[in-house]
Amino acid sequence: MSADEGRLVAGRYRLRSRIGSGAMGVVWLAIDDRLDREVAVKQLLLPPGLNETEADKARQRAFREGRIAARLQHPNAISVYNVADDDGAPVLVMEYLPSQSLADVLDDRGVLPPAEAAGIGAQIALALTAAHEAGVIHRDVKPGNILLGEDGTTKITDFGISRAAGDITVTSTGLLAGTPAFLSPETARGAEPGPASDVFSLGATLYAAVEGMPPFGNTENEIALLHTVATGQVIPPRRAGQLTATLQEMLRTEPKARPDMATVAGALQAVAEGRAPAALEPPTMPATVPVAPPRRPSTRLDLHPAAAPPPAPAPPSRQEQHAVAAEAPSGSPRSPKRVAIAALAVLAAAAIGILVAELLVNSTDDDGAAAAAPLTTSSTPAAPVTTPAVTTTTPTPERPSPAELEDAVSAYYAMLPGDTDEAWQGLGEGLREQGERKYEKFWDKVDEVEVVSGPNALDDSTVQVGLQFVMENGNVHREVHRLGMVVEDGRPLIDSDEVVSSRKVDDDRKGRGNDDDEDDN
Repeated sequence: MSADEGRLVAGRYRLRSRIGSGAMGVVWLAIDDRLDREVAVKQLLLPPGLNETEADKARQRAFREGRIAARLQHPNAISVYNVADDDGAPVLVMEYLPSQSLADVLDDRGVLPPAEAAGIGAQIALALTAAHEAGVIHRDVKPGNILLGEDGTTKITDFGISRAAGDITVTSTGLLAGTPAFLSPETARGAEPGPASDVFSLGATLYAAVEGMPPFGNTENEIALLHTVATGQVIPPRRAGQLTATLQEMLRTEPKARPDMATVAGALQAVAEGRAPAALEPPTMPATVPVAPPRRPSTRLDLHPAAAPPPAPAPPSRQEQHAVAAEAPSGSPRSPKRVAIAALAVLAAAAIGILVAELLVNSTDDDGAAAAAPLTTSSTPAAPVTTPAVTTTTPTPERPSPAELEDAVSAYYAMLPGDTDEAWQGLGEGLREQGERKYEKFWDKVDEVEVVSGPNALDDSTVQVGLQFVMENGNVHREVHRLGMVVEDGRPLIDSDEVVSSRKVDDDRKGRGNDDDEDDN
């Protein structure tokens, strides 16, 4: 039990249980003794190393931001009820919503169908439309700040780091609030964020929901990621279906080329209802979005849980080449074209503010996840080669049905960790390259493996499955794996494996609501 449990804050709010934490503060479920209702109380944390003058300015900023957040009242936004003083420390008193964050849902499920993602996005777009009309920019739209209520309600939270348009003193420290993976290019370059920045960040969030990764890829290197974001080179969506056109408009590099949030809300609602969205016509801007060449998401090479010292429970990928998770990460994606020198200077300064917040979040993992970051690889497809037309045809081998692929994956994990000899027979040549001895050595460290979502066939050679691993040291990890399937002698085999997401499961994370900055994609 925490020493703060049961404590009375600001003479009115009695803390009951901790429900979230992050770089910006700790969130508690509390009871408002005066009104006898449940509320969420966010204790805002000041950045370390501030002198007395800086700390006082930070407190003033927190109170000011709380008042800004309280301007917004919308059914799809978490309401701020009060900004209280707790012995000189600011606390935000907010609406409590029993919920899961979209980040947690994606950890469990990997991806969402485009229509479902669009429905979530449409509700959030309505709330952000109201915010923009009130002069409030959110500045940190991301999966961790979107709450999916147990009652079916969808709300956006954490306007506590937002600021009103025109309140120029809020960013006088020069720190950049925002998560790099979901930042807009102009924000990454150090420009002042506006409504169009929220449009981009919402687009990036929905992209991650349907593609399984942010639009600029996965990398542990925050500075490299920030540089990539600044170029605006989005990886083209491959699984967005009818949502593709709307995402492309939301993810345009130039802010003026993006539709406004009200237009976005209408387009997303159309996709959610199965209708073709109306064409989104940005004013006087090019019709194409600068994009990077398609590339595969970063691939974990030996498939061991990302937060655990041993490697991740699933067969190592074809590209392993005998790498292990405890080795130093090789993290950065293929470098895009260089941006202007002035932009790079801004990036370096902005990265400091972002990395402080992100490192604070990541440092909470007792198992040293950051120190055991997995090796990643990326690849760029070769230029297409034109070949002469041929007049003969070869019969195409019959592919297994989606159900047969899913059954093969279910049967494989049902044998583990106990029967590795039989499970080994379910692997293709790509995963057998590791050697059976190494394969068995890994599974000796796993006490249990359970399929918690899927398997779901994404196409005729790819299956996605959510897994929970209980390691011999007691740690529990949830991962979403994307498996490449091959057919040998008519039998589907697992030939490659990509870890889409991975997280350590803690008891206090289950069923929490009003989450903060923890576990961003």
